[in-house]
Amino acid sequence: MGFREAVLGLIARRRDRQRARAGTAAVEFALVAPMLLFLVLGMCQFGITMNQYLTLTNAVRSGARQLSMGRGDATPRTDAINLIYASAPNLTPGSFAITTSVNGTACGTDAACVTALTAGLPTTVAASYPCSLAFFGYNFASVCTLASQTTERVE
Repeated sequence: MGFREAVLGLIARRRDRQRARAGTAAVEFALVAPMLLFLVLGMCQFGITMNQYLTLTNAVRSGARQLSMGRGDATPRTDAINLIYASAPNLTPGSFAITTSVNGTACGTDAACVTALTAGLPTTVAASYPCSLAFFGYNFASVCTLASQTTERVE
């Protein structure tokens, strides 16, 4: 075996090792890619849930403000609830559970709220909304409810 054959043999072995490394990288990617995809999609689902929570909180804040300014209005509770629905357009209105109270006493109708709204008293609006943390057919939190509450003084 001459020098030329020895050099060609070294070059061939080096080429074979490079091909083997390329195959190793493909196998590693095949093992890691599903986990990375699962992680990224999980972060997206968490982001959607966080967006729903922030939307709910802002809507409840708007509704509480509307109720606190509803003294002298014929339908203060209805106006507050309608504003909550309007402030949360990406949430399903039928899934809300909304409660209103004045000075700690629940007012479930407009008539009850009209008589209870007195300047300086606290009005509270609380709402809850079901959330879903289902991901690839597995529900990570079977009972998931987003809740928010805001208290304002009647003006």
